[in-house]
Amino acid sequence: MGRLSTHVLDTAKGKPAAGVRIMLYRISGQSHRKIKEVVTNADGRTDAALLEGKDLTAGSYELVFCAGDYLRASGQAGEGVLFLDEIPIRFGVTDADGHYHVPLLISPFGYSTYRGS
Repeated sequence: MGRLSTHVLDTAKGKPAAGVRIMLYRISGQSHRKIKEVVTNADGRTDAALLEGKDLTAGSYELVFCAGDYLRASGQAGEGVLFLDEIPIRFGVTDADGHYHVPLLISPFGYSTYRGS
């Protein structure tokens, strides 16, 4: 049974990023269809998988992490224009039975991601 999950770590503070709003979109051609919106818990994770089972199908997806809101709330950014605000990560699912874990490591001036396990 396939599954899509994520988590967010604050590399500047060295701890999970709680309260990050994340939107999940299904991409098809020029169409973006929002299929879920969640907020990270105290462990920087979502309370449940973003998609699993028959809901995870092969295709293109995009996670949009509202990093700017988190950085402001955590005292790492002011009210002006931010270097990083919304962070989109577009990725493909080729095996609907696989586990796709897409973490985000953030700081006020950089981020990274990878396919985790």
